[in-house]
Amino acid sequence: MEPHEIIRRPLHTEKSVQDIQDTNSYHFEVDRRANKSLVRTAIEKLYPDVKVVSVRTMRTPGKLRRRGWLRGRTPEVKKAIVTIRGEDSIDIGY
Repeated sequence: MEPHEIIRRPLHTEKSVQDIQDTNSYHFEVDRRANKSLVRTAIEKLYPDVKVVSVRTMRTPGKLRRRGWLRGRTPEVKKAIVTIRGEDSIDIGY
């Protein structure tokens, strides 16, 4: 898989902004088939001057949602928390 297929988008939440400031960790939504080593190589290819220290992944199951009589399910999402070296940074727009 190509790096831009593995890393779908950065996640912008209060927790992700706090992690950037505290531990230099960035949150990304990744492809469900990606493992930690694929995420590591994708980040290092997309951002060539960044060295990845650690990668943590988690899967968030889809939730049941109802609107009147209709039932649906939100999609399952896989997230990755990528910690980079202290002197490096990634400009993701916020």
